[in-house]
Amino acid sequence: MATKSNQRLQQLTKERYKQQAARFQPRRNVLLNSWRAFWVGGMICLLGQGLQNFYIAVFDFTEKTASNPTVATLIFLSVLLTGLGVYDNIGQYAGAGSAVPVTGFANSIASAAIEHRSEGYVLGVGGNMFKLAGSVIVFGVVAAFIAGLIKSLFGLA
Repeated sequence: MATKSNQRLQQLTKERYKQQAARFQPRRNVLLNSWRAFWVGGMICLLGQGLQNFYIAVFDFTEKTASNPTVATLIFLSVLLTGLGVYDNIGQYAGAGSAVPVTGFANSIASAAIEHRSEGYVLGVGGNMFKLAGSVIVFGVVAAFIAGLIKSLFGLA
């Protein structure tokens, strides 16, 4: 009997705690956060389009061949801004708007490398950098395999 009343008391305490915690949680402004993500992500994409147009105009690339140096430049800029501590501020402000493009992935890889550099270059930087990248690469390979298998089984060409 004492156990049931004890559990009931703990349950009331947990419920009361949740209510108290909910009162002090900051309100999320979904509209403002969505706007920030939209315009920052859009500016990153606009920068990418400008870089691609630059490579097409200056180096006489085609649209297809200009995409590789464009992505490489965006990754370089993201890693540089991460190293300087600027990209984290952009991420704090924009949320998913800075995380979704390829620059967000480069930021997460560079952040992991910077965070563990005290453990050494091979085990610290390399090991922790590829912990994050490994899961993404494995998912991409498995998803591509499954998509190719479905395509070949159903004769979709």
